[in-house]
Amino acid sequence: GNIGGAMAAKAPADGYTLFMGTVGTHAINASLYKKMPFDPIKDFAPLTRVANVPNLLVANPAQPYKSVKELIAYAKANPGKVNFGSSGNGSSIHLSGELFKSLAKVDMVHVPYKGSAPAVTDLLGNQIGIMFDNMPSAIQHVRSGKLVPIAVTTAKRSPELPNVPTIAEAGVPGYEATSWFGMFAPAGTPAPVLAKLNSALVKVLNQADVKKRINEQGAETYSETPEQFAAFIQAESVKWGKVVKESGASLD
Repeated sequence: GNIGGAMAAKAPADGYTLFMGTVGTHAINASLYKKMPFDPIKDFAPLTRVANVPNLLVANPAQPYKSVKELIAYAKANPGKVNFGSSGNGSSIHLSGELFKSLAKVDMVHVPYKGSAPAVTDLLGNQIGIMFDNMPSAIQHVRSGKLVPIAVTTAKRSPELPNVPTIAEAGVPGYEATSWFGMFAPAGTPAPVLAKLNSALVKVLNQADVKKRINEQGAETYSETPEQFAAFIQAESVKWGKVVKESGASLD
């Protein structure tokens, strides 16, 4: 993400080079990396969020907990015995777990992997107990019964798993963690061009077939004004900057 973001930030501000940013590139990485090749706020003009992607708290069926309250009770009775995997240090999957640790006041051990796939493989093999995985990656294993869905990380339940509660409603008030994708243009792109791009993106994101395709992957389409997206990014940067600092995560 940082490599692509650096290239997009230096591209001509003419509306012909856009960047699909994420919660990582535009809300987490500035706090996580000691040096960034671009400024996520100053070097980009936000257009609109494209999709919100819930993370899904899943467990291996062999584990003794099937709900948030059972997980918290087990973790408090067995401090340091619950291992949660992630796709790597500082990823939204990792920080979703760190936010849970902080709000639920439990001691769990983070196990970083080089990507989500090997972490899920070990979760399926019961080498780790739980994972806060991205919905598109985890949902197939939930539907097949290979993983137990404990809760979703978003403020509202997912339409794809309507019977799975949110972490907040299941016992951790105030918890919310969302992975998201959004479209950006390089800073300095003329206002009329930004308005035209935003209008086109919103139109596409509201098409029934586009919504259906994105929903099938466990995500939800989202569209807004550039001003709304900019305000959202500012809030997300503050939120995740605090979680990064508290977790001690850092990357060169």
